[in-house]
Amino acid sequence: MSRRGWLLFVVMSIVWGIPYLLIKVAVEDVAVPVVVFARVAMGGLLLLPFALRNGGVRTVLRRWRPVVAFTLLELVGPWFFLTDAERTLPSSLAGLLIATVPVLGAIAVRLTGGTERLGRTRLAGLLVGLGGVAVLVAPTLRGGDAWPTVEVLLTAVGYAVAPLIVIRYLDDVPGLPLTAVSLSLAALLYAPAAIVTWPDTRPEPSVLGAIAALGLVCTTAAFLVYFALIREVGPVRATVFTYVNPAVAVLAGVVVLGERLTLLIGVAFVLILIGSVLATSRERPSTPAVTGGNAVGSGVG
Repeated sequence: MSRRGWLLFVVMSIVWGIPYLLIKVAVEDVAVPVVVFARVAMGGLLLLPFALRNGGVRTVLRRWRPVVAFTLLELVGPWFFLTDAERTLPSSLAGLLIATVPVLGAIAVRLTGGTERLGRTRLAGLLVGLGGVAVLVAPTLRGGDAWPTVEVLLTAVGYAVAPLIVIRYLDDVPGLPLTAVSLSLAALLYAPAAIVTWPDTRPEPSVLGAIAALGLVCTTAAFLVYFALIREVGPVRATVFTYVNPAVAVLAGVVVLGERLTLLIGVAFVLILIGSVLATSRERPSTPAVTGGNAVGSGVG
C-alpha cells in the first residue's frame, strides 16, 4: 500500500477501536437511548451535506426497503445492544466479542444461500473462532453477566448480516449517501426514546466529551476516512483493519480504564483472530473479484 493508504489504515484501526472505551464512559452518566441518538444524529447531520453534494441520495431512497433493513441490523439494534451491554461488561471484553464478526459473517453467508465453498481451512477457522468465543463467554455465564454478553453477540450478528444486504440489494448504491441516510433514519427512530430518557442534570464533562467523540470522530470522521481508504486500497484490503480493532479496544480499556488483561482474554483474542483470518480466507489462490465501492458494514463499534 502507499504511505497514504497505511496512514488511513492506522487511523481506521484507532477510531473504530476506541468506541468501546468511549461508550463505557458515556453510559456511566447518560441513558442508552440518549448516547445512541447523539451519536447517530451527529453523524447524520454532518454526513448528509456531503451526500447531497455528491449525489446518490435519491438512489438510496428508491431502495428504501433494504435501506431500512440495513439500518436496523447495522445501527439501530447493534448500537443499542452494545451500549446497553457496556453498562455491565468491560469495554475490552465487548471489543473482543465484536471481533467474531468475520466468523459470524462466514456462517451467515452459508445460512442465507451463499455459494462459496466451505473447505477445511474455513471450517477450521469457524471452529477456532467459536472456541475463542466460548473461552470468553463461559466465565460471564457463571458470573451472572449472561444477558450483556448475549447483547454483544447480537450486535456482532447484526454487523455480520447487514453487509449481506448491502452486497445483495445495495451493491450499486454509493456508500456515503447510504451511510448518511441510515444514520439520519436511526436518529429519527431513537429521538422519542432519547427525549423520554434525557438527563435532568448536565452530565460530567468527561461524559459529554465521550459522546462528542463518538459522534464526531468514531462516526462522522470514521466513515469519511473509511471511504477514502476504500478509494486508496480497494474494498477488500480496506476491511483488514477489523482484525486490529479488538487489540486497540483491549489496550484502551487496560490503559485508560484500568481493566484487567487476563491470560484468558489473551488466549481468546488469539483464537478469535486466527479463526477470523481462516474463516474469511480463500481456499485456492485466485484473483479477488471487483466489488462495489460502498462496503459500509464492517463492525463499527
